[in-house]
Formats: sequence, structure tokens, C-alpha cells
Amino acid sequence: MKVFNVFFAIGLAWLLLATSSCRRDGVSAQLSREIVFAIGQAPLNLDPRYATDAASERVNRLIYQSLVDFDSQSKPTPSLAGWRAISPTAFRFTLNKNRAPFHYPTKLRQAPLTANDVKATYDSIALLQDSPHAAEFDNVKNIIVTDDSTVVFQLKQPDSHFPAKLIIGILPAELIALHHDFSHAPVGSGPLKLLSWRNQLSLQRVSDGQTISLLEVKDPTVRVLKLLHGEVDLLQAELPPELVKYLQTKPEVTVKTNRGANFSYLGLNMQDPTLKNLKVRQAIAYAIDRDAIIQKVMVFNTRAASAILPPEHYTNQHSLPIYAYQPALAKQLLLEAGIKLPLKLVYKTSTDAQRVRFATIMQAQMQAAGIQLEIRSLDWGTFFADVKQGNFQLYGLTWVGIKTPEIYGKALGSQSVPPHGFNRGRYADAQLDQLLAEEDWPSATAHIHQQLPYIPLWYEGQFAAMRQEINNYSPKADGNWDDLATISRYAH
Repeated sequence: MKVFNVFFAIGLAWLLLATSSCRRDGVSAQLSREIVFAIGQAPLNLDPRYATDAASERVNRLIYQSLVDFDSQSKPTPSLAGWRAISPTAFRFTLNKNRAPFHYPTKLRQAPLTANDVKATYDSIALLQDSPHAAEFDNVKNIIVTDDSTVVFQLKQPDSHFPAKLIIGILPAELIALHHDFSHAPVGSGPLKLLSWRNQLSLQRVSDGQTISLLEVKDPTVRVLKLLHGEVDLLQAELPPELVKYLQTKPEVTVKTNRGANFSYLGLNMQDPTLKNLKVRQAIAYAIDRDAIIQKVMVFNTRAASAILPPEHYTNQHSLPIYAYQPALAKQLLLEAGIKLPLKLVYKTSTDAQRVRFATIMQAQMQAAGIQLEIRSLDWGTFFADVKQGNFQLYGLTWVGIKTPEIYGKALGSQSVPPHGFNRGRYADAQLDQLLAEEDWPSATAHIHQQLPYIPLWYEGQFAAMRQEINNYSPKADGNWDDLATISRYAH
């Protein structure tokens, strides 16, 4: 690690010198009017019925409003509407009186959000067979609008947790009927609205007109340089710890940190003949030194993980043990599984420098366990398409913003294979399906922990770095960008 730090310091110094000639004298007039947020990956889809990547979902939370959100303990709480169970199979939702209207592109057009829009949104999800959220609402029998502010969801089967599912942003019914392209031209009623989406995504805060631009800068070092030069005002996550520590030494920058709750894991193709063997999956779990990775290359507040939902989640009644690094045990398990060593596996990841770094470290760690890991780093679009299509042996991803235990069904239920869910590894387990149907979350998580349909890694710590004049912004445990609704700049 010392050698890496030396080369890192030399490289950063060279880049600072090389780019100093491009530095502008002061912040441009354009930047003084807007706040620029540098992100590693631009959103892919701003239609909340389709979006699954983290950047898209974080932006959609700001463009649209959902019926329900979650409190600090991940329990559902009213957002756009309150609700009441009127029977085991029916819930009445009443919209807030002072709800915001939809933000149409022209100021001459404003439409109030009504119960008809709620019905149209969720009816459309049921009709969109390629929506990854469609299967989640298979239990909806009917949606009845009783007046402009009231809508009743009737279910086929009782589901006491149904309100927690209603986190999809509400779309205007008339645009749904016209097959409007929400993915590139979103129209919502949230605190931010779309201005343009050409070279970068420009949003405007409805309350005061503040412009916020999301600038994609894939290289983490370049993001840091742009922050130091005043070309961007804010960046969050997706930096190696050396860069975070470097920013903490700069008086013109403020760095804020928080404990993370987003779950990073290794996905496994459960149709692969080798990976179907439980002992092979156990060997992979024991072949990773999570603590060493966290201590050396992760930001502060990162924790080793044992399940998708963190230990403090309200459904976790007991903690599950971490798979400790035991390469000798891993090798023995492979031999017991009849594997000829070394076991050759292909691991897919994105081209993000930190993700490639994780892969490289795990590759070295696994060698001691008799595993030869081939790394294939792909551009994000290609990588994520392969993951959704099941075109992988191993891959690395992070579940972002997960609040409800229903994630176990969506990610691992036998009927949740894409596009009807997120079971990208094509895992099928009748016992788990039964536990999930019974909502026996402690038994389900324990069963998942033992069967290892994925390999748990860590909950990554959160941080945000910003120019000194930026205020009213802090990183959230789930990595969401909710404070873009309140962020501001001190007047010069």
C-alpha cells in the first residue's frame, strides 16, 4: 500500500500541474448561478417504473413524489399520502391537501396531482411486462378512485406490508395515456424538475429556481481536481480513501462522513454447474478478506456485511456471523467438492477504478484459496446489461437504498427472474420461497446466509466533499441525494 500511495501522490501532483493552465480565474458566471454535482455514473432512465440503477433512482426521488417513504428505522411513513387498512385485502390512501402540482415544461401548464394519477401510474406498471417492478404488484386486484384525493388498493391476498411497496414516483395520467417518454423527459411533482439533458443533466429546484447540474466525470481523480479548481461544487462517494484523506487536508473543501447501509456483494450465476455446489460458494465466501479490504481501501464507517439489510434494520432480531478469511478452509471445501485446483472463475465488474481495485485485491486473496479469478471490466452499460441477462459467472454490485425485507423475495424468489424482479443469478429454492411467503424474515435471512446465493461483502461508508461555500448538504446512510432539495451556496 505504501508503494501505491507514493505513485498516487506523484500522479495527483502531475495532474494538478498539468491542469493548472486550464484553471479559470474565479468561478464563471454560469457556475455562480448553478451548483454542479460531479458524479461517477450518469442516470440511465428517469422513468421510475423502469429505473434500477442507483443514479437514476436517486434523481427520481427528487423529480417525483411517492405515496410512501421510510423513517430512520426503515419503517414506512406517509409521504404524498397517508393510509388506513380497511380490510386485510384493502388499503385506503388519502393524498395530502397541499400537494405540489406536476411540473410541466411550460409555465403556462400546471396540473394538480390527483388520485387518478396514482391509479394510472400503478395500472401502467401492471401492463408493462418489461418493468422490473411489475411482479411486485401482481397481488393488486383493483385500484379504485373514490374522489380526487382518495384511492383504494384492493389486493388478491392479504399483505400487511403492502404500503411499503408504494414507493414508485407518481406520473401524470394524461401523459401515460400518450405514451410519453418519461425515461428521457421526466414530468413529476417533486422538489426538482428537468431543465435539460444533453451533455449533462440540469435540474431546477421548484421552490426558488436554483439550478443544479449533474456532471458525469468517470475518473475519480479528475472529479477531485474539478472540485479543487472550483469547476464543480460537490461530489459524493465513489472515491478511494486516499483521495478522501487528501481532500480532508484542503481548507477550501469540507468533507462529511456517515455510516453506510448500502450492501455490496458478489453475485453468482446459480445456473453455473460449478457454482451450484454449496461447498464452492462457501469456499468463495471464505476466500475474501473483507477486513483487510475495508481497512486498506475503503472509506471511514464501512462495515463488513452478512445480509442485504444491515444489523440495525427493524427486521433483524439477531446478528449473523461474518464469513472470515480462511483460505485453507476454502481450499479444503473445493477439494471436498471434487474441484480440480485451481478453480478458474470469471468475475465481471464495471470500469470504475475503485471497483476494479476491489476485484484486483480479491483476485490476489483468492489465489491462496486455490481460486484463479479472471477479471473482466466493462463499460457500465455493457456490464449492467450482462448482469440483467444472466450473462456472467460472478459479478460485483451494490444494493442501494433498500429499506424493506421484501428485497429478499425480489432478489432471490424463484419467480423474480428479470424482467419480473432482480433474481439475476436465477436462484431457485422452494424452502426459501416458503419462508418468504410466511414473512419469517429471521429464518429467511439465516437460510440465505447458509446457502449463499450471493457472497456478502460490506456496507460501504458514505461521504460527501463540497466547496466551503456550499451548505445544507450531508451524505445519507443509503447514499441518496435528497439534500439537493435544500443545498445552497453562501453569497460572496
